Amino acid sequence: MGFARSHDHSHGHADHVHAGRHVGGNGHAHSHAPTDFGPAFAIGVALNTAFVVIEAAAGYLTDSMALIADAGHNLSDVLALLLAWGAAEAAKRPPRGRFTYGFKSSTILAAIANALLLAIAIGAILIETTHRLLDPGEPQGTVMVAVAGIGVAINALTALLFMRGQEDLNIKGAYLHMAADALVSLGVVIAGLAIVWTGIALLDPLTSLAILAVIAWGTWGLARDSVKLGLLAAPERIDVEEVRAHLGALDGVEAVHDLHIWPMSTTETALTAHLVMPGEAGSDDFLREAARSLRQHFGIGHSTIQVERVEAAACEHPC
Repeated sequence: MGFARSHDHSHGHADHVHAGRHVGGNGHAHSHAPTDFGPAFAIGVALNTAFVVIEAAAGYLTDSMALIADAGHNLSDVLALLLAWGAAEAAKRPPRGRFTYGFKSSTILAAIANALLLAIAIGAILIETTHRLLDPGEPQGTVMVAVAGIGVAINALTALLFMRGQEDLNIKGAYLHMAADALVSLGVVIAGLAIVWTGIALLDPLTSLAILAVIAWGTWGLARDSVKLGLLAAPERIDVEEVRAHLGALDGVEAVHDLHIWPMSTTETALTAHLVMPGEAGSDDFLREAARSLRQHFGIGHSTIQVERVEAAACEHPC
């Protein structure tokens, strides 16, 4: 039981604190990527869309499965960039109606969708690559080198656009996709040179399999992390027991229970906790300081703390 005593509202990167004696404080620190990535997404989508068309056409005309596989991967990355871009824009929208958290979690949905898109692309390319292993075509190594070389430059440039903001899984996913694409395209260049030097056409589908292995490895990591966020697991960077110990060490706190930590988006983390303080209940200053310390030590920007004089009865569910 309790009541709100003071409200200190500020915006941007400042704290939003709602302090109360028995209904605790909210410290909201907004951990956004350092810049607006809208222009980066626009440039990345435009460059990669143009390259997908060029690479797919070159692969079809020169009978190169490695180029077609790389084009398919790049197409999935264009879709991934569009999803990530849309989610990033949706996350900026303010809370309204039943969406009391706004649309921040759309970034988590985008990360999950990107992993599914990559899985579909892997399956489609693997089927065609298997056919080429049984019946190799006659790829033109020189064309493979030229086209894939362009891909190295475009993917590397796009990756550089997303080097900052790595604390955001959405942005990190875009960066890793494009960086991996640059390496994959470099692999196609090497395969093309090998075909020119040796004339062994089988190197083309074998390179495609190597590309698929790289894509599958990255997809597994993205899928694992995004599904964990979708299940509201505490972010990997946060040790839940360390947070519990930190709260328990605050002045006057004898016990901590009902501790919950979950992602509101790919960049923002929330916490709720009950602190047992048998002496004087936590003051407004105590609650603000607790919220500040959580933000500073763990990057938890949205915290709600309830102070109790006596520990409540055990929860009906695990706390």
